[in-house]
Amino acid sequence: MKNFKLYISFVILCVSLFSNTVQASGKYLLNSGDVLDISVWNEDALQKSVVVLPDGTISFPLAGVIHAEGKSVRELEAALKKSLEKFLTDPSVSVVVAQVSGNTIHVLGKVSNPGSFEMSQQFSVMQALSLSGGLSPYAKENSITVLRTIGGSEKAITVRYADIKSGSDLSTNIKLQSGDVIVVP
Repeated sequence: MKNFKLYISFVILCVSLFSNTVQASGKYLLNSGDVLDISVWNEDALQKSVVVLPDGTISFPLAGVIHAEGKSVRELEAALKKSLEKFLTDPSVSVVVAQVSGNTIHVLGKVSNPGSFEMSQQFSVMQALSLSGGLSPYAKENSITVLRTIGGSEKAITVRYADIKSGSDLSTNIKLQSGDVIVVP
């Protein structure tokens, strides 16, 4: 019986960790590629799944084109409500993030499984390297770089893996942002 309860707890934990649906608090900011389920209460014609386009916009009936990238779910709901008020009296808008397909990071270089990974939660560098299978034996542990685009310009952030691994300096185990690229030489 004890093992069965442990098994059920494990299954519930796995489902919650690997679910594609994000419970959007006000902290998650929308990214290009995210899939949103939008509905307006009591308006069957205004229920639609939309993808945030590469230019950061969505298109919704009556509201037209709305900029969504970088906004929280609550901010997008408010923008849609404002646009829909021209046609409806006090519309009640609901936005749910169905998939965080736009919230990705990329790992390349001397790791076991390089590639792109969706972040259903915020990852640190070490967590991302773990997802990629870890470093190869030939990787330069203290020369890892995170490439990040900030305000249209590229920034390189040095990560000292060996120092993090030893616990001597955790300061370079930074939290990743959507679009970050981890380069492992």
